[in-house]
Amino acid sequence: MGFRKMRADIVIVGAGIMGLTMALESKKKFPHLHVLILEKEIEVALHASGRNSGVLHAGFYYSADSLKAKFCREGNFYMKKFCEDESIRINSCGKLVVVKNEAELKVLEELYQRGIKNGVTLSLINEEEVSKINPLVRTYKKAIYSSTSAVVSPREVTLTLKKKLQDLGVEFKFNSEVEHLDIKNKTIKTLQENIHYKYLINCAGMYADKIAAYFGLGLEYVLVPFKGIYLGYDSEIPSKLNLNIYPVPNLLNPFLGVHYTIKSDGSIKIGPTAIPCLSRENYTFWGGIKLKEFLEISYYLGKMLLKNSENMRSLAFQEMLKYNKKIMQSLIQYMAPEVDVTRFTKVLPPGIRPQLITRKDLRFVQDFQFRETENSLHLLNAISPAFTCSFAISKYLVEKIEFKNEF
Repeated sequence: MGFRKMRADIVIVGAGIMGLTMALESKKKFPHLHVLILEKEIEVALHASGRNSGVLHAGFYYSADSLKAKFCREGNFYMKKFCEDESIRINSCGKLVVVKNEAELKVLEELYQRGIKNGVTLSLINEEEVSKINPLVRTYKKAIYSSTSAVVSPREVTLTLKKKLQDLGVEFKFNSEVEHLDIKNKTIKTLQENIHYKYLINCAGMYADKIAAYFGLGLEYVLVPFKGIYLGYDSEIPSKLNLNIYPVPNLLNPFLGVHYTIKSDGSIKIGPTAIPCLSRENYTFWGGIKLKEFLEISYYLGKMLLKNSENMRSLAFQEMLKYNKKIMQSLIQYMAPEVDVTRFTKVLPPGIRPQLITRKDLRFVQDFQFRETENSLHLLNAISPAFTCSFAISKYLVEKIEFKNEF
């Protein structure tokens, strides 16, 4: 039995938030073209995009010369606009970044200066002002208040995008994992079909590096996954805690630390962890492990541990401890001492951050990475704050697409 053959002008691999927004912008620029989204799962956003916190970041964590800084502020605006237009609930709760000692004040000041350079609306406030915003929250001398930080439901956003795209004529093919790519003939092979494309957009998330490798791109990187676990409150919502509370991050790594998140429905959770995984879809302790991935990831994690690259020994040890709920709870106690952290006991569905590292010197790739050929575009390392940035990234990248060759 032969493969079905089909053609599409633009084929997008991956139906996460980036694949969906890239499709939307592609349809806006090329309304007459056939846009096809291939997704290996049965529905959109079943991995990172549907499992992230839903926080819309303001854009003050990132150095001014980074792509993350370039897209975060605009992306925050565009995502809110989309949600407002589509009647999707937005929890415009804001965020406080608090500190616990003198050393952290220097990091706080650095974050504030980054935000000002990035054009972000921010306030550097004292303890009295923190208490006025929320009397439950504690800090040491100063804190950052971000009024434009907000929270939405990733599932609601992505499912709404799916419906909008279908109305615009975008075709979805689910259960369609890429088995092979013939770059010369511009053909994608899945289990069901051979698909000839004019232009390919790689938004494959955890597997974006594998798609890019067919084109000889991104070979200097390898993907190492990190698991993010959240704990939910066991019963009633502590309603007086009405905004997100974050610690100051370690600016040398891309993780933001365990924090309070007020979800779009008003419920509250703490997390996430950043636990190194054994496979790209290793959501449960031993589940989802694939031998080939396990061997590759173990090799590079082992090298990072041996050389202590990116302080991996300490990071891995500290993160593994967070499997213990009491340790996770203790990490946020100082932020709001009157909140009973022992009631954060519900283990919520985890997410996995597909973090690129450099093969040669084993360093975290901190910024977004985009690569292109004449007939393809690849979104590598499209990780946090990619959900916030998604509309801004897509507008920028689609504007660059040109069709130089016909079928």
